[in-house]
Amino acid sequence: MARSPLLSRRATLLGLTAAATLGKVSLALAAAPTEQRFVVVILRGALDGMAAVVPYGDRDLVGLRGGLVPKRPGEADGLLDLGGFYGLHPALPGLHLMYQAGELLPVHAVSNGTGTRSHFVAQDRLELGSLHEGITSGWLNRVASLLAQPEHGEAALAVGPALPLLLRGPAPVGTWMPPGGAHGDASFYAELAAMHAGDPATGPAIALALQERGFSAAALAGMAPLPNQGAFPSLCAAAGRLLAAPAGPRLAALEVGGWDTHARQMQRLPPVLKTLDEGLSALKDGLGPVWQQTAVLVVTEFGRTVRINGTQGTDHGTASVAFVLGGNVAGGRVAATWPGLAATKLFENRDLQPTTDLRAVAKGLLAQHLGLGAPALEAVFPDSAMATPMRGLLRA
Repeated sequence: MARSPLLSRRATLLGLTAAATLGKVSLALAAAPTEQRFVVVILRGALDGMAAVVPYGDRDLVGLRGGLVPKRPGEADGLLDLGGFYGLHPALPGLHLMYQAGELLPVHAVSNGTGTRSHFVAQDRLELGSLHEGITSGWLNRVASLLAQPEHGEAALAVGPALPLLLRGPAPVGTWMPPGGAHGDASFYAELAAMHAGDPATGPAIALALQERGFSAAALAGMAPLPNQGAFPSLCAAAGRLLAAPAGPRLAALEVGGWDTHARQMQRLPPVLKTLDEGLSALKDGLGPVWQQTAVLVVTEFGRTVRINGTQGTDHGTASVAFVLGGNVAGGRVAATWPGLAATKLFENRDLQPTTDLRAVAKGLLAQHLGLGAPALEAVFPDSAMATPMRGLLRA
């Protein structure tokens, strides 16, 4: 694939990657010679997919989950209907608007195939794309390597304390860590803005992103910031602005924690879902017209148990839900081979049975959205021949 002249300029750092970490959220961006944008959002801690996209039409649901099931569609604070069998959690109105616009495709009963309930092992599989010994690069880094081949210098720049495993790999990556950057305070953002101020592509985009987070010009000059409007939505807004820049990055990885709901799930989950909903809506708004050229994949390491536990929460499980969204997504439906919740259908008598390999979803997007062929998909996800790329994720 030929290099884009917009991305060959030294001013774009030969493949800009900017990362910022604020508590349990982070953002990393990388350049690629394409006008398509691709974003991966990792929900760390294991999202309860059956709470986010509720199969209220399954007759066994209430008997297994009891008080974890929201009210039915049409009732006050009830589920947001997705066609008569599934419903979105009421804390996800922004995603529901995307669904109604045909821009959101939930994919249910997905698993990354680790066969483990360990966060660490499952997250490694999620980001590496494989658990084979010797594979140490993240699968999105391998995508970037296939799309972009810098002539010299660093392929990416990480701004912040860490680069997600998803984007680590053979492409040279430089790092820059400002004083106080680990805490995300005003000096971090002031130095970030100052470093890019002279660049006509990234300078205005970063300034706009920081304004979105509530920073005034005085704050960026070293004064105190305005009240924090929410770290994850703010980073999503920043990602959207940066990705929308004509010579900006084309790949992004975001992460947000807080999904490990072992106790009091009905109280703990809605605020985290609301944050996700606001963040993905901010990402869309930040992208503007470029939303039509963007595909977003939202994933988690595994699901949670079907049954409620003794502390009104759920424990580590197997299958969950993934979300595919974007301006050209063939949404407005739920993609699933629903396994059912009868006792004979549960995985190990406790979990939602997986029916779709998460790698199949990712491979489908990489093929349809970024144009990767079979050899490239094998390089991104080694030994994944059984995970056939999912078809029909995007509109023709």
